[in-house]
Amino acid sequence: MKKIFIAIGFLAFSLSYAQEAKRPDNWFNLDPSKDNVNGVSTERTYEELLKGKKSTTIIVGVLDSGVDYLHEDLKDVMWTNPGEIAGNGVDDDKNGYVDDIHGWNFIGGKDGKNVERDNLELTRLYRLYKPKYDGKTEKDLKTKQEKQEYQTYLQLNKDYEGQKAEYQATYNQIKFLKDAFEVMIKELKEQGVEKIDLEAVKKYEPKDSKGKQAKFFATNMLGRASGASMDDVMENINEGFEQFDNLLNYSLNLDFDPRSIVGDDYNNSSERFYGNNDCKGPFSFHGTHVAGIIAASRKNGVGMDGIADNVRIMSVRCVPNGDERDKDVANAIRYAVDNGASIINMSFGKKYSWDKKAVDEAVKYAEKKGVLLIHATGNDGINIDETAHYPCKKFEGSKKEASNFVDVAALNWEKNEKIAAPFSNYGKRTADLFSPGVDIYSTAPEGKYKDASGTSMAAPVVAGVSAVLKSYFPTLTPQQIKKIIVTSSRKEFKDTKVIKPGTKDELVEFEELTKSGGVVNLYEAVKMAQGMVKIKG
Repeated sequence: MKKIFIAIGFLAFSLSYAQEAKRPDNWFNLDPSKDNVNGVSTERTYEELLKGKKSTTIIVGVLDSGVDYLHEDLKDVMWTNPGEIAGNGVDDDKNGYVDDIHGWNFIGGKDGKNVERDNLELTRLYRLYKPKYDGKTEKDLKTKQEKQEYQTYLQLNKDYEGQKAEYQATYNQIKFLKDAFEVMIKELKEQGVEKIDLEAVKKYEPKDSKGKQAKFFATNMLGRASGASMDDVMENINEGFEQFDNLLNYSLNLDFDPRSIVGDDYNNSSERFYGNNDCKGPFSFHGTHVAGIIAASRKNGVGMDGIADNVRIMSVRCVPNGDERDKDVANAIRYAVDNGASIINMSFGKKYSWDKKAVDEAVKYAEKKGVLLIHATGNDGINIDETAHYPCKKFEGSKKEASNFVDVAALNWEKNEKIAAPFSNYGKRTADLFSPGVDIYSTAPEGKYKDASGTSMAAPVVAGVSAVLKSYFPTLTPQQIKKIIVTSSRKEFKDTKVIKPGTKDELVEFEELTKSGGVVNLYEAVKMAQGMVKIKG
């Protein structure tokens, strides 16, 4: 099914509708020349370049919301700690983490409780500075540090109040539509209408002004999405309602702080050993979807196929429904590195950073240990050369960048001016390349599968490509893998005019959106690697 985005005020609804030109199944694994779609040529690579070749099993760390390690398409590719005995309550391998069988959870407590929702980093910083500077002017400040903090506070205040007002307005609109549509649906069902589609809505006779508005909006929305029903509309309305309800009641709630669940000393960034071994957690959709893209079991006849065929997924839970915390990210990187990961996927990010130095030190640690980090650029439709998106490859207070860090933007499957995903962040100096990230079908918790879009989906495609390279060419360094991926990326869209992400119709050249101006491709990457390293038959 294809998706249509319908804007009403602040709202953008995504409705599935049937049409002749639909997204090909498993498109991110398909080949541009053979299948005429912007995939990364996974199947072609295995058939033509890697058939009969030997590979080494490598570990990929998925730093995310958690992974459903019992999923039918993931259970056979999960990392299992060889030095740990499951369920005995003992740290058998002496790594500091008890019963870490498939990974670790840095946002859980020793009592087994877990953080599900958390604030935005914006909220946490605003809560920190507000008591100190609220109601003051620069004339009240004495030290240079206070004046610098005051300027930070003013920016935080502006961003916080602006976002809160925007989210509240959107929430109010969604709630109005939700309530109105529910009344309309109830009345139609009472009249014996079973399938409430466009024709049924047109025949609906409202009893009051709210009903009239419900009919107007429903007719407008269904009229733009051929084949859609009010069930489709309500699914998206309810998802939007839940999203903005969470944003207001948790993400931006200054009185909400779930950190006590973890039980650590949050002010001690060097603290390492806290959390629990529940590496699935209470809301594991995001991490499960990411893990499937990288390595869902290939050719097992169920679900879908991941990109890499000989890896093990290590689940390191550090991302709640809200912004991840720098301390947890730093420790998650170190955990994955210390326990054998060669590649780490980081499909998360935020505008503000609490303790960038802690993350920088962990990135440097991974760099020293030969571990590649793959990071999503973010979904705000902004230029991250101009607006920071943390974590980032540039070290704080330095012009130096991490050599083992790849930033990935999201690509659409259609070959037209919409090839750059409209939500994707970009940056000629910061983003390295594009990767499939729209309508990606992958694993979901409890044995399910689902489409999802985002740079969060684009990053694991690159992580999967990187994993194949490391698996078949194990002597490659992170720097070599990054060079191969970027240099071998497809450049045929380089001079193509595309709609600039975050705009309605502003056209820019595709090459202006990333450093390489390219799209990741496994086939070309393996060919380049073969020229550098002899592959074993």
